[in-house]
Amino acid sequence: MRKHKNMDIHEIYMRRCLTLAKNGLGYTYPNPLVGCVIVYKEMIIGEGWHQKAGEAHAEVNAINAVKDQDLLPEATLYVNLEPCSHHGRTAPCADLIVKKKIKKVVIGIIDANEKVQGQGVLRLEKNGVEVVTGILQEECRELNKRFFTFHEKGRPYVILKWAQSADGYIFPDRKQSKKRQPIWISNPYSRQTVHQWRAQEASILVGKNTVIQDDPRLNTRDMAGNDILRMVIDKDLSIPMGSQIYDGEFDTVVYNAKKEGSEGRVNYVQLDFSKEIVEQILSELHQKNIQSLIVEGGAYTLNKFLDTGLWDEARIFCGEKNFGGGIKAPVIHLKADKEENILNDHLFWYRNTK
Repeated sequence: MRKHKNMDIHEIYMRRCLTLAKNGLGYTYPNPLVGCVIVYKEMIIGEGWHQKAGEAHAEVNAINAVKDQDLLPEATLYVNLEPCSHHGRTAPCADLIVKKKIKKVVIGIIDANEKVQGQGVLRLEKNGVEVVTGILQEECRELNKRFFTFHEKGRPYVILKWAQSADGYIFPDRKQSKKRQPIWISNPYSRQTVHQWRAQEASILVGKNTVIQDDPRLNTRDMAGNDILRMVIDKDLSIPMGSQIYDGEFDTVVYNAKKEGSEGRVNYVQLDFSKEIVEQILSELHQKNIQSLIVEGGAYTLNKFLDTGLWDEARIFCGEKNFGGGIKAPVIHLKADKEENILNDHLFWYRNTK
């Protein structure tokens, strides 16, 4: 295994791999996002990406896309993540590469899954394949940040999201109101963006007060995508059964202190509320092979994640409205990683670098 001195040409094709891989975002869990390009005499003759867990991997799709298979022994295969070397729901991609007599493979980053972790490279090299690694490694890691966090830290990648008023409140004071409906802070385009984010993640979590106050559906109705696993923390099971999270439309987990078991598409998971809840939830999700989690409220639940430091990103919308009182929004004592405007909403992105 060696690193190439002149990375320029490799980076061009690796960027194409990354672009292809992004097409699978939200559909490949628990598998990573992978794109593959096959190049013959500086021309792309085949490309593909992993589209869905259980279906063909990126390397297979790219190889199958090559019309003249006789060119493969003289071609170079580019892939953003190390080819797999183990039998899962599909055969090892490293074996297919060897079978097709491809003599050179350029890899973005080594796989973090303990079933691979360099074994794919070793299998290729043992069969006479020249392997180049470390091309756009940081970009490749960023693309699969969920996958790497899951395998390296033993927990899902955690995204915190909330909207706050211009004067710093996440929810207004409306004790006199008996209506269970959302109080919108962000505009419709921002809300559509949130649905896009939901479609990209594996699970979503809120606290009981958010459900009691807003009666949210926690789905991706404004954006095409896979169903997201809905979860709520409800220690004493005080959420009304007529709430929309109990509509049976999606799988729903209720973390509580009273019972275990399933009722239709609702799964009750009992936790020990005398101990740290965040750690228990993340551990349980890791056992379920859930790689990502978006936490959307309320303030108490969000602050729990902030206090434990068990989060990776925060995405905060700041609207134009002033509430003049209510529930204070969480505070992050970090400089924003980036900022953008969605019409009159200001969106701040934060990274937890600890």
